Amino acid sequence: MTIASFHSSPLPNREPNVRISDAPLPTRARSGPSWLRPAVVERLMMTADGVLIMACGIGCTVIYHLLSVGAVGNIDVYASASLLVAINFGLLVTVQHGYGLKTITNLPRSWRITLTTWTGVFASLLAIAFTMKVSDEFSRGTTISFYLFGLVTLSFWKIAAARWTTRSLRAGAFANSKAVVIAECGLPASSAAMMELRQHGHRIVRTIEIRAKDLGSPLLMSQIGPSFDDLISYARENKIEHIFLLMNWSRQHAIDSILDGLKILPIPVHLVPDSNVSHFLRYPLVNAGNTLTAELRRAPLSWKERALKRVLDAGGAAVALVIFAPIMLIAALLIKCTSPGPVFFRQTRNGFSGRAFLIYKFRTMRVFEDGLTVVQATRNDPRVTAIGKWLRKTSIDELPQIFNVLKGDMSLVGPRPHAAAHNSEYEQIIGNYAFRHHVKPGITGWAQINGYRGETRALELMEKRVEHDLWYINNWSLALDIRIIALTAVRGFRQSQSY
Repeated sequence: MTIASFHSSPLPNREPNVRISDAPLPTRARSGPSWLRPAVVERLMMTADGVLIMACGIGCTVIYHLLSVGAVGNIDVYASASLLVAINFGLLVTVQHGYGLKTITNLPRSWRITLTTWTGVFASLLAIAFTMKVSDEFSRGTTISFYLFGLVTLSFWKIAAARWTTRSLRAGAFANSKAVVIAECGLPASSAAMMELRQHGHRIVRTIEIRAKDLGSPLLMSQIGPSFDDLISYARENKIEHIFLLMNWSRQHAIDSILDGLKILPIPVHLVPDSNVSHFLRYPLVNAGNTLTAELRRAPLSWKERALKRVLDAGGAAVALVIFAPIMLIAALLIKCTSPGPVFFRQTRNGFSGRAFLIYKFRTMRVFEDGLTVVQATRNDPRVTAIGKWLRKTSIDELPQIFNVLKGDMSLVGPRPHAAAHNSEYEQIIGNYAFRHHVKPGITGWAQINGYRGETRALELMEKRVEHDLWYINNWSLALDIRIIALTAVRGFRQSQSY
């Protein structure tokens, strides 16, 4: 049997059964210090959070007392409280996997965990202090300063940590866990999984590639036996910690044979998802008895989730109505004074489960299209009135949908409802379009804050909007709704052109 090594020289004419490379493909990642492993980095991040929290607590105490009474006073109580906050914060973030490398580099998720945990810890400890009647020992000014300054400090620290961790992952700084890859010929060079392994702690010191036709042979182990013996010896001598199998999952016989041959080694063996399976493993994994399933499409919201969403909708819509009432009154007067016709425009839209409802908007056009034929509004549309252009530009024309939310036809956040005529058309040409009706339509949504709003001149734009809507439905949470509302408020409607 011929064993060839990957160097600069070309492969021989006769293709070998096994090809061995002592350098990972396509490039070799440079590892960091031997102690720099993901688990160590996670502990360091937790320790850094604790030190920052302690520093903020003691610093705020000293500064506030110097400014208010001119003396530092006894800071033992505040130091103890800061330590208690640091311990609880670190433990709660750990439970949420907030110190994992994947979470650290995902800045929005890291911020969200920080905000909710920091606020929750303060609220809980203040409630306990009040119940035990020891709250009088703490200055309100110091407590508020500690909360605000600590939150700001942690937020900036998360930014720095995310940038450093991202750069380190790309450089392979955490790749200190020695690993061997056994793969089907040609897969390592084209597999994204290889780069993921290197970036998340694994240093691939040897790659063994087996020809596809040999993997399908019932005599696989007899054909690669000498190479396999060399692998076992190599693994023992070099203290290999992991072995990864990178091949098509349909090659069950080959996988079982290789796994049986590796049983002599006390090393974990991992089967890397192939290109077909990895697409589905991006979805949430759910236990169905003893069977693990990928939830390709989640069920509609449960009654508890619908109740939480309804509380947010009713409360938010009531507050919005109070805030925007003067603007809506002015808009109604301008519409009435500048063009003939009613103030409100009503049109049939499809809501939850495809049920029809009448959506309310301020009238911005001279026409009242509804039914089977509706022409979508475009920029500089001659049907739009003079005041209507301003209302559409600022999205003030959408404000009457607050009444739809209060009625229960719509939600504050959800897929934007389209005219019934457009709805029927898109259901025929865009796959999974009807899945948008698994939740109530919204005034704003995940697609809108990501730039897919207004006129859709090309089918590709509508497909991207639907893609974002489906992601929202499959990943819904109350925190996500609050985030979308906050982003909508921050970004405003200044770049919008409603339809």
